[in-house]
This record gives sequence, C-alpha cells and structure tokens, in this order.
Amino acid sequence: MKVIIMGATSGIGLEVAKIMSQQGHEIGIAGRRSENLERIKGELPNMKATASIDITQTEATKSLQQLIDDLGGVDLYFHSSGIGYQNQALDDTIELNTVRTNCEGMTRMLDYVFNYFVEQKREGQIAVITSVARTKGIGVAPAYSATKKFQGTYVQALAQLATIKKAKIHFSEIRPGFVATELLKHNYPMMMSAEYVAGKVVKGVMKRRRIITVDWRYRLLVRFWKMIPDCIWEKINIAKFNK
Repeated sequence: MKVIIMGATSGIGLEVAKIMSQQGHEIGIAGRRSENLERIKGELPNMKATASIDITQTEATKSLQQLIDDLGGVDLYFHSSGIGYQNQALDDTIELNTVRTNCEGMTRMLDYVFNYFVEQKREGQIAVITSVARTKGIGVAPAYSATKKFQGTYVQALAQLATIKKAKIHFSEIRPGFVATELLKHNYPMMMSAEYVAGKVVKGVMKRRRIITVDWRYRLLVRFWKMIPDCIWEKINIAKFNK
C-alpha cells in the first residue's frame, strides 16, 4: 500500500511512519522541516519520497501532488499535521495560527486528496488525527478544542460527500487523549507515549475503523464529558487539573 503521512517529522505522525514502513508499506512523508525529513528517510525502510510542505500556504497542494507522483500514487492519506497550545491570555497570534493550520491547512489538503481519489476513480482512505478535546470547549485551549471539533465535523461531511459522489473513499477520524509530544508542554493526567498511541492508531486505520479513540480510558472519559450539561461544564475550573 502507498501511504502519505502529512506531519511526519515528530510525534504521532513520525511513529506511525515508523510502524507502517516496517510493515512494508511504501511511504511518502511530508512536513515543514526538510532536514528532519531527509534524516527520517535515511533511517527507515520503504521510505520512497519526501516533501517539505507548509499546509498553510496555497502552493502546498502542488507539493502534495509532486509527492504523490514521486510515490507513484497514494492509497492512504494520513493527516497528522496540526498545532495546539494553552492560551488563557487569548494571544490572537496563537489562536489564529491554530485556526490556519488546523482548519484552513487541513481543509486544503483533504479537499485535494478527496478530489484526487474521485478524479482517478481510485479507492482510497483518508485518516485524520483530531482529539478527544473536540468533545467540549476547553477554556485553557479555546482555538485547539474548537478547531478539533471543526476537523471532526469536516471529516464527517466529506464521508457523506463520498456517498453522494459514489466514491470509494474510506475515512478514519483518530481521537487521541493527551500524548507526550513536542506540542504538549503541560502535565496532563493519563498522558500516553506517541509510540503507544501510534500502535493503536495503525491497527485501527488498517481495519478502516471510522472512529478511533485512544485509549479505553479516554473512551470512558468522553462518555462522561458528554453527560455533563453545558451550564455545569462552563463553571468547571479545568485549569487546576493540568498543573
């Protein structure tokens, strides 16, 4: 299988790339840090192509198409490119950059891959990492939780659009809990390693599961969160739980 992983220079994306390359899939990796891409390509088997891509830029789709061509096509597009920060001060630079990357950037790339599968009449799969944070608006990270909700809803809309167009495109939305990566600087409860999460993710994606929540503790937590009325949720001082 030919796999493109967007956001493969660190975190979950990198660990997924490691696992899938070891499984024998042909891998194309992309990210903003070109030096990291070349290093990773040299270290792992079955890495066939790399591309330095900033998904917030309009020309990103041209680079993605070049990556697809270099790989000889794509069967699975794995979107792991995203950012998120605590921002209680509501620094608008942080909030708007989060929106540009998680909403605008993801939309740009997913639309392109979706249309590629449709135009090529090729069966394919699109997998996107969102978060359990999509469940509720989280006061310490407003843009992050809101953009993750957007991502999940957008994936759902594309899944319905695939039905409308009679396209054979399968979708996986991946909802990890708190993962120890470069982006997550704070101490959260139930932190998981990127390696552990990636293992769960790859298993779910290969089975084409529509929703993948990692792990069982977060499945329980999300059920609990959904039961909390908004009027109560908004009175909870969630900041005290991540110190």
